[in-house]
Amino acid sequence: MKNTEKMKTYSLDEITDKYIGKKGTKKRDSFEYELRLDLLGEAIKQARKERHLTQEQLGKLVGVQKSQISKIENSLTDARFETIIKVFKALNAKINFNIELLNQSVHLA
Repeated sequence: MKNTEKMKTYSLDEITDKYIGKKGTKKRDSFEYELRLDLLGEAIKQARKERHLTQEQLGKLVGVQKSQISKIENSLTDARFETIIKVFKALNAKINFNIELLNQSVHLA
């Protein structure tokens, strides 16, 4: 490529739309869900290591086996919400939730 030629750049959203699918599609929703699980698992692993805990030690604090902590950290399981809360409490971590309702109607009987 010549120095005078400009390379076309793409945003992350453009690439994701092209290769994963547009927002709101089943494939894109699944991708974003898995990405959030990966980020959650990585946050737990990082906090555990910062506190110099093994997976076994954290498991004992939470009341689960080492293998469950490993699965959570590596996004290999859909852990119960209650278990995730216990993990963060055991790590003495502040938890913030951001909930966004997306143009969906809620009907109560």
